[in-house]
Amino acid sequence: MLKLKRNRKRYYILGFVVLLIVEIMIAKYSKDDFIRPYLGDFLVVILLYCFLMAISRFSILKALIIVLLFSFAVEFFQMINIVKVMQYQPPEVVMIILGSSFSIWDLLAYTLGILCCFSLEYYRNYYSALST
Repeated sequence: MLKLKRNRKRYYILGFVVLLIVEIMIAKYSKDDFIRPYLGDFLVVILLYCFLMAISRFSILKALIIVLLFSFAVEFFQMINIVKVMQYQPPEVVMIILGSSFSIWDLLAYTLGILCCFSLEYYRNYYSALST
């Protein structure tokens, strides 16, 4: 069994910064029905994964699970309309992060994003093991 080793933190930081710029561009310029809702959700879990790996010492699998659970939690908070339940109107930036409506398609996009991260980490480890 291949032991997954973390990449250098600078690569996760670079991934985070690049994806943050892409997400900002999507939010600012994309007004369609695919890129913003689905590609944005797919990329946001990769962005969160890169951020978590850059600031922590979690293993790859633990970080992937944490990000997926966090993403699912945010989506389920949308389903129960947590803002209304709490009777508190948070700042607009919090509302943007929380989103406004539950969608099963968002859960699929998050899952695919996490699977993409896992695949990238697995193949990077696999090919680095072959070269040594």
